[in-house]
Amino acid sequence: MKIKLEFQKAGIGWLFVALVIGAVFWWVSGFSPVLLLVFGVLYFLIQCLKVETNPKYAWMNMAALTAAGSVFSAYHVQYLLLDAELRTKITGEKMLLNILCCLTVYLAVQLFMPQTGVACIIAHAMIMLLAAINYFVYLFRGNEFIFADLRSIQTGLSVAENYQFVIEPRVGAAVLLSTLYLALMRRLSAAFRHHLIRSGVCISMAVLCVVYIGGRTKGVVTETWEQKGSYRNGYLLNFVLSVRDNFVKEPENYSISRLGELESRYGGEEENAGGAKEERKREPAVIVIMNESFADLEVVGEFFTDQPVTPFYDSLTENVTKGYALSSVFGAKTPNSEWEFLTGNSMAFLPAGSVVYQQYIDRRPDSLVSALKDQGYTCVAMHPYYETGWSRNKVYPDLGFDEMYFLDDFDNTKMLRRYVSDEELYDQIIARFEKQPAKEKLFIMSVSMQNHGGYTEKYDNFDEEVRMLINHFPDVDQYLSLLHESDKALERLIAYFSAVEEPVEIVFFGDHQPSLSSWFYPYLNGKGLSGLTLEELEHLFTVPFFIWTNYESGEETVELASLNYLSTMAMQKAGLPLTPYQKFLAGMREVVPAINARGYYSNLQRKYLHREDAIGEEADWLADYELLQYNGMFDRKRRSGVFFPRD
Repeated sequence: MKIKLEFQKAGIGWLFVALVIGAVFWWVSGFSPVLLLVFGVLYFLIQCLKVETNPKYAWMNMAALTAAGSVFSAYHVQYLLLDAELRTKITGEKMLLNILCCLTVYLAVQLFMPQTGVACIIAHAMIMLLAAINYFVYLFRGNEFIFADLRSIQTGLSVAENYQFVIEPRVGAAVLLSTLYLALMRRLSAAFRHHLIRSGVCISMAVLCVVYIGGRTKGVVTETWEQKGSYRNGYLLNFVLSVRDNFVKEPENYSISRLGELESRYGGEEENAGGAKEERKREPAVIVIMNESFADLEVVGEFFTDQPVTPFYDSLTENVTKGYALSSVFGAKTPNSEWEFLTGNSMAFLPAGSVVYQQYIDRRPDSLVSALKDQGYTCVAMHPYYETGWSRNKVYPDLGFDEMYFLDDFDNTKMLRRYVSDEELYDQIIARFEKQPAKEKLFIMSVSMQNHGGYTEKYDNFDEEVRMLINHFPDVDQYLSLLHESDKALERLIAYFSAVEEPVEIVFFGDHQPSLSSWFYPYLNGKGLSGLTLEELEHLFTVPFFIWTNYESGEETVELASLNYLSTMAMQKAGLPLTPYQKFLAGMREVVPAINARGYYSNLQRKYLHREDAIGEEADWLADYELLQYNGMFDRKRRSGVFFPRD
């Protein structure tokens, strides 16, 4: 190989283009101007390089560039995504696996590109594009981008304009470094003429990498909380693990005979405490409000505001079951909360990061919708946003809703920020209730949008009334002010239904906590979003709920439940008969009061535990729960007709 420097006029043009790109990133990210100067010098030298290679040693050139490129790309991804402190946390073994993930990509591209340097350019660009997507996804929602999110791209793009793009100095530096690498590979490119030999070597090496990675990661799980995926597994390995975990396996000790035992136990007619069949006294209208990002942040830590945030919600005490529930998501992926509520199923038994609405619903599932339709209810879905969001336009018909109302069905002049207000949503609920014909039994499932993140932009149509005391976080002030508006709208809604004669039950809960400034959480809990105990972590997944009636139904305070139980609790409070699956959930809740994707609360040990740490009766209930959920969702040939009668 011969290397020398030759001045070329064309190189001046490329240098100018590169410097313009570098200057743009310097302007938006704020890295040191010295770095831009160094970049210009190095780029000019690379453009002056002239490299001559001996075709006899093309295989050595391919091997060296592919190996070096894989190492560079793996470390470059880590540099782009993590600050210096977090980059040191990954182990050497995990970093090797990330390098092998990159090597697999490089080898795959080599199959189709005879020019080694060009193949390295394409492979590195593909890897860095994935890392860049993850950078912005994490910036928006506080969770990393994984394989299951690919089905959510359309939904994510629809709300991306409401978030603030921030490019940190290391991002600008990473772009400059990648530019130098791509320019160098362009100079070092050489053709490997023996296509069959190259293909055989690449395929063999890629298979060996995949087998080795698979063998070394059997006990490694996909990390989806904060940036743990990047600093524990390495981002590329974590993404690969999310591909593996996207497929649901049959539970260990899956037993059809046990399923038969459960059918016998819960398949009979519902009875009351005295052994007689339960008589229906009322069949109230059931109105569900899953309120976007509605949360009580004081479950995480104490803070003070210049006025009460949700005074009406706090004052609601008559004819209400009220408390807190575990959600399985934080900051995003609303439909998973909706799915847990409607079906009684739990994200605890599904791959981390998955979105059920976009992955696992391909036929009509049993749910609260089917349970109420069997009792003669008209089922209505309302969501004041795009119908394609999270594929609801496909999922709602599968769930069996009779009527569906989306963004175009609402008054789009009644907005707060960029979203339809809670007040307008509630007005449409009232309007639909008033239009019901005589003797119609009505179920409305509504999902609000008013409080959707982000919370950094200022708007002419929204006055922020609530302020934090002592510390000032602009996004937190906006979020709390939105909750304050939600509270006002809720007060109007309850006042209206308090005055109607027909029996009405309202179920209200938040889907998840909001994603706020990372500086706010250390103020709340003293730690931030990392290094948390399981209990501290579960506080971030806790949301408020209530089930209220406009008739005498008693009061109950629930210290802790979870979203998968709420629909069963609503049926019980309304005095409506339970399905066999709901009977099972009602029994399980007495032993396991709350469960989500992170763990469960153990009544036995009075603390949060991971599912695998369950023992005794709690372990038995969790095993039966997993068995039933898998049977209902995935075992088509042996699906229980007792628990899941829908086809």
